[in-house]
Amino acid sequence: MNWLKFTCFLAISTILACTKPPNYPVQPVIEFKSLSRNSLPQGNLNTDSLTITFTYTDGDGDLGDMNNQASVYSTALRTGFEASTFSIPFVPVQGAGNGISGEISIQAFTACCIHPERNQICMPFDDYPIDTLQFEIYIVDRAGNKSNTIVTDPIFLICE
Repeated sequence: MNWLKFTCFLAISTILACTKPPNYPVQPVIEFKSLSRNSLPQGNLNTDSLTITFTYTDGDGDLGDMNNQASVYSTALRTGFEASTFSIPFVPVQGAGNGISGEISIQAFTACCIHPERNQICMPFDDYPIDTLQFEIYIVDRAGNKSNTIVTDPIFLICE
């Protein structure tokens, strides 16, 4: 019986010792995962929000900055303006196999409805009850490598 336990232990140890670190590209790669909800009432700029979650991989693990410099960039697609920037916490180098992966969640606060035919914003519109908002997001690592760009699912702004 002890021989069987030793053989199993040796086999598991050998498998674990041969496990290779992940082989990710040095350029970060991100993938949209989810929204915590898909609608928001317009105008509660500092009180109503949702969470955008996406996954990442980075082959050399050089994400984040010790000085909290921006590393996540988002643009509101309906206006083309940079909506927000965020800082990824510093990830220290872990040795020879630095490939890392994980999830990032950012909080987006509600925005104002923009009527497509009038020059008015942040008002209730009887003829335009719902506006749609999407964000385009990318990240940049410490070496300046820019990730691919992802687009969130639509977020519906209630224009009442």
